[in-house]
Amino acid sequence: MEENKTLVNEWDDVKDLESTADILIPSDPLDRVLGQEEAITLAKIAAVQRRNLLLVGPPGTGKSMIARAISMNLPHAHEEIRVVHNPENPERPFLDILDSAKVDSEAKEIKESIGKLLDPPNAPKNVSERLGYLCKNCGMYSEPTDITCPQCGKAKIERAGGNTPFGDIFGMLESAGISAGPVGKERVNTTRILADGTEETVVFERAGDKIRMLDTKALQKRNSLNKKSNAKTLVKIDRDPFVMATGASETELLGDVRHDPYGGHDKLGTPAYQRVIPGAIHEAHEGVLFVDEISHLGSLQRFILTAMQDKKFPITGRNPQSSGASVKVENVPCDFILVAACNLQDLENILSPLRSRIIGNGYEVLVDVAMPDNSHNRAKYAQFVAQEIVMDGHIPHASIEAVEEVISEGKKRAKADGQLNSLTLRLRELGGLIRAAGDLAVMEKTEFITADQVQRAKKRSTPVEDQIKARYGSYQKGMSHDISDAQKQKSEYYLQNDTVSDQMFN
Repeated sequence: MEENKTLVNEWDDVKDLESTADILIPSDPLDRVLGQEEAITLAKIAAVQRRNLLLVGPPGTGKSMIARAISMNLPHAHEEIRVVHNPENPERPFLDILDSAKVDSEAKEIKESIGKLLDPPNAPKNVSERLGYLCKNCGMYSEPTDITCPQCGKAKIERAGGNTPFGDIFGMLESAGISAGPVGKERVNTTRILADGTEETVVFERAGDKIRMLDTKALQKRNSLNKKSNAKTLVKIDRDPFVMATGASETELLGDVRHDPYGGHDKLGTPAYQRVIPGAIHEAHEGVLFVDEISHLGSLQRFILTAMQDKKFPITGRNPQSSGASVKVENVPCDFILVAACNLQDLENILSPLRSRIIGNGYEVLVDVAMPDNSHNRAKYAQFVAQEIVMDGHIPHASIEAVEEVISEGKKRAKADGQLNSLTLRLRELGGLIRAAGDLAVMEKTEFITADQVQRAKKRSTPVEDQIKARYGSYQKGMSHDISDAQKQKSEYYLQNDTVSDQMFN
């Protein structure tokens, strides 16, 4: 139970606990990010003030987690984006933007248009019989797909056309156990007298193993919705506010219009508005567009810049050989918060105008790679271990001794990174260590992850380069054992060493 868990702020809060199962994970995702105080402060500002962020630093330091946390601190979206058929110019569909009140009103209409679902025995008997649910011979109810009654074995209802030449054909098929389609009618119209003496039309329809009853009000709602049917929802109002566009192609980022071999022909083709596909920039409307390694998008960065400036971007077919290339939807909204990330060495590959736009309406942050080794941060490490275990979902919680072992490893990795008296914030790799220890705990059937399991997991989570050095003494010596003769001839390293060897022995 959550009320029995402890919110840990200092190491003294952790020492007396039995395991990480007793640690309360904060509800605010930004409070789950370790270290990165400056980035978290700016992220909270970005969520409230809708500012852009550029996070610069090595992989595994929590950049994507910060971006996700910003999206979870945003208010719910209040606009739904649709494209609507344009009868005068189908290749220029209309754009329809609905606010939350209108979407809710329409959802209510849809609910009212559904009518009432009845069990066949609760519907009028003559209706159940005509729809194919009730056997006229024995009174048993069954599926309308059953040609004969499962109880008496007789035909449930006389087929239309029984006295025509086709009646014999249907009879032969049914006697052979071949269905000629569901028995009865799909829809039955009836009338009823209301309390005020007026007459009302009531329609009954087949709905699987149920019967749908539609009164006049429901029929009116259905007819009203049918008139609005020439529309396609591009971006739903109930959507994930976090959209990842890392490594996106042009069509994934900017949208597209699918090809139709029939060119949208009225009878054969798919209407142009039905083929419109939103891009990530449109799906991130009112939310967060996260692009890790943004420099890898290359020239596509300029489209992101245009979308940020105009807060709208057209959707058109991007393949000039496709029939979708002639379709265009203008001014599709894309008002998003951009959270971009890159490594230090890739900074120079981000377009200058894009960086200027981020700085002009946001912040650039150099993320930390380590944090001070103190009581508060050790407690946060314990919280991190609990978070990783819960997120994984397949490993047991860790004992406090195991947490201390993870802290020891975090301190060791920070020192290797040139950060003395610190704890590493390269947490993705540390998460791998926790999972490796958890896998040992599962295989050994221990209640909690133990310190010994963490120690043994360190060997399994060692990078392969370190494994090569441990086995062969150096990376170069390891290469000499695995390289082929053909590779040796092409390698400058071996060419130089062969030359040295020839000089030594001649």
